[in-house]
Amino acid sequence: MPPNLRGNLNILLTRMVMEPAVSEARLLVVDDEPNIRDLLASSLRFAGYDVLSAGDGTEALRLATTEKPDLVILDVMLPDMDGFTVTRKLRASGIDMPILFLTAKDDMRDKVEGLQAGGDDYVTKPFGLEEVVARINAILRRTKHSAVEQPLLRVADLELDDNLYEVHRGGRLIDLSPTEFKLLRYLMVNEGRVVSKTQILDHVWEYDWEGDAAIVESYISYLRRKLDAPDENGKVPPSLIQTRRGVGYLLRDPNE
Repeated sequence: MPPNLRGNLNILLTRMVMEPAVSEARLLVVDDEPNIRDLLASSLRFAGYDVLSAGDGTEALRLATTEKPDLVILDVMLPDMDGFTVTRKLRASGIDMPILFLTAKDDMRDKVEGLQAGGDDYVTKPFGLEEVVARINAILRRTKHSAVEQPLLRVADLELDDNLYEVHRGGRLIDLSPTEFKLLRYLMVNEGRVVSKTQILDHVWEYDWEGDAAIVESYISYLRRKLDAPDENGKVPPSLIQTRRGVGYLLRDPNE
């Protein structure tokens, strides 16, 4: 067992977990290394979660389909298929529970690939268990949160429906992950106003871990690709999300 993980387990247990678990959440932990898998599963059970575990992608797909966990903690490097493939298969089958990647390399290309595959966040190994618990809780809070103030938002030809959990642009349905949906909603609620990366982290990810601004850039980039994709006639719509370098981002009607 890696010393960093063993030490963090002791910290987690002796502090009784700094942040309580989101009530009655069921998690699926997927890692081919038994020590890491068992450590993480045991620690999360101690934190108050109901935890399932799998050692490869095939078992992960089976459990995700049959047990319907609230969140999947998914190692990228698995023996039969990588975590990105597992994620794509889940999304292709209509399974949209949030996914937290465990990555061995602090490589932005791997992280971006995970987000593009349909992941919601990532943690780089070796990781601190307190951080993992905080990220899990943040993801679960934002995906379980029901926004009731404005169930229907419109900006230009973009429409977001909270009740149906759907986004359309120019009548075209846009498939978004839970995190992408919440990011877009935050930008639309703040239409015409610049929001900083720190504000986005606070309102969308609900944590402020140093160095995580890169995840905002990745999600903004991927959201742009989806919103600004050509229509069936090949026409590319005007971009709705603008960058204010050194300040943040804003979403507004390009005709205004």
